[in-house]
Amino acid sequence: MTNDAKPLSVGVPKETFPDERRVAVVPDIVPQFVKSGMKVILESGAGIESGITDAAFRDRGAVIESDRSEVFEHSDIILQVRGYGANPDRGRSDLEFMRKGQSIIGLFEPLTSIHQIKDIADLGVNLFAVEMMPRITRAQSMDTLSSMATIAGYKAVLMAANALPKMFPMLMTAAGTIAPARVFIVGAGVAGLMAIASAKRLGAVVSAYDVRPAVKEQVQSLGAEFLEIELAAADSEDKGGYAKEMDEEFYRKQREMMTKVVAASDVVITTAAVPGKKAPVLITSDMVKGMSPGSVIVDLAAERGGNCELTKQGEQVVVDGVLILGPANVPSTVPFHASQMYSKNLLTFLKHLVKDGQLQFDMEDEITRGTLMTRGGDVVHPGIREMLGLEPITQGREG
Repeated sequence: MTNDAKPLSVGVPKETFPDERRVAVVPDIVPQFVKSGMKVILESGAGIESGITDAAFRDRGAVIESDRSEVFEHSDIILQVRGYGANPDRGRSDLEFMRKGQSIIGLFEPLTSIHQIKDIADLGVNLFAVEMMPRITRAQSMDTLSSMATIAGYKAVLMAANALPKMFPMLMTAAGTIAPARVFIVGAGVAGLMAIASAKRLGAVVSAYDVRPAVKEQVQSLGAEFLEIELAAADSEDKGGYAKEMDEEFYRKQREMMTKVVAASDVVITTAAVPGKKAPVLITSDMVKGMSPGSVIVDLAAERGGNCELTKQGEQVVVDGVLILGPANVPSTVPFHASQMYSKNLLTFLKHLVKDGQLQFDMEDEITRGTLMTRGGDVVHPGIREMLGLEPITQGREG
């Protein structure tokens, strides 16, 4: 792919997914790529939706190409926010620019886009899907899902505060006392914890629930009440730290116990998702009907079907006076800082992969093994191979 005399070239094409405003690399990170021995090439206008000009990139050492095909042609590694798979319609046109031996890194939604992953494998391209990053301590600085969830949790609270016909904080005024808004956060992962912190900063009374009892201390440390449900949830978290999909009987009992707290809440923010699966329905239509008119639900799982039974992705729905927001691609609504965080995640990941000026494929390494989807014209990730009905790869076959 390269040699000792030529630095690795990293290309950043403009995002083509509708309303995607993020960019995979920001100007402040470009010198760090260069310091690591990598040349950065951007498609003209790649950062404009994030408020970043071509000149800002050029001033930090990046090369700007006006033609998208040139970015692919001159780059050993392509960095994207939404690659083909996470951008199945418009992303397909990039296949003609890809070449054998090239590496592509980005979000690809491989668990739900297995055929797109196979299309890329057939081209001989090495594909790294960063949403498959293992949740281990040494990978924290590369964890793009956590970075984007931080943005989503913050923005969800702002959406709710903007839509709620009440103020969040308690106020003592000459016109009387204003009671604080009651906010209920469902799911205490990264997005949920950020939502808790943001709602508390605005002065709301916050409570939260998660199927994983282990997060109770984190919720309480942020000043929120942890809603405890006495159910057998010991097996509710997988070894990667993600919530596991539970059976319907568990969710039925859970919904029954949540009904009272939902009815008493002014705002409900739901964040519960299981990678590669439809989001569990946690807020039923009956729960919504029990809420007071003017209440707001922000469903951050809308893209996965929604935690609320009445959620419609990308739409605002009003049921019995309750507003249900189903926002899609929330991190893209804060493109500057979302791009900044994503860019740093990718830089750290590349530093992990590149040794002595070459991209290494150490299949003994958990990070590499977990994120590498395709190599050498084949799908190499065991889980994706199984979903495609392919035989397991025998040891040593990766090369």
